[in-house]
This record gives sequence, structure tokens and C-alpha cells, in this order.
Amino acid sequence: MSSIEKPPIRPQGWWKYPLVWLVIGLPAAVVVASLASAWLAVHTTDSVVDEDYYQKGVDINRALAARTMVPAETGRNHAVTPAGVLPARRP
Repeated sequence: MSSIEKPPIRPQGWWKYPLVWLVIGLPAAVVVASLASAWLAVHTTDSVVDEDYYQKGVDINRALAARTMVPAETGRNHAVTPAGVLPARRP
């Protein structure tokens, strides 16, 4: 029985394999992103935190809490109001 010989496989260049580009490209992208992050960290200024940042946060929360109760108070106050006396609805 004669065996059929396959032609010899000619080696390809490393740049023709997609996996090589993945192995090289992903770490290269991470290096570029880290250099960009380092540049931003060095060349941009940080904002100054106010001395009374806590009190300002408390004031903001109080204002928001008061605003969120408005629909509930309006509904509660007009629950027993006769229909002819109700204020006009806003669109």
C-alpha cells in the first residue's frame, strides 16, 4: 500500500495568526489607557472640598425632603374638598 504524502506545511509569519494580535493587542491597549489615566491625573486639578461640606449636604437633603412631601400633602389636604372647589389641575 502506498501512502499519499502531504505537501510540507510552509510556516506562516507570526503576524498572520489572529491570536497573536489578541495576546499583544490587549496588554498594549491597557498600557495606553494607563498612560492616559496617569497624564490626566498629573495635568488636571482636583476641586477643593468646602470646609462645611457636611452641613451643605444636610441642607440639600432637607430641601429635597420638603419637596418630596408636597404631592402627599396636596393630596391629603384635598381628599375631602368638594369637587367644585378644587384648584385647576396642571398639565
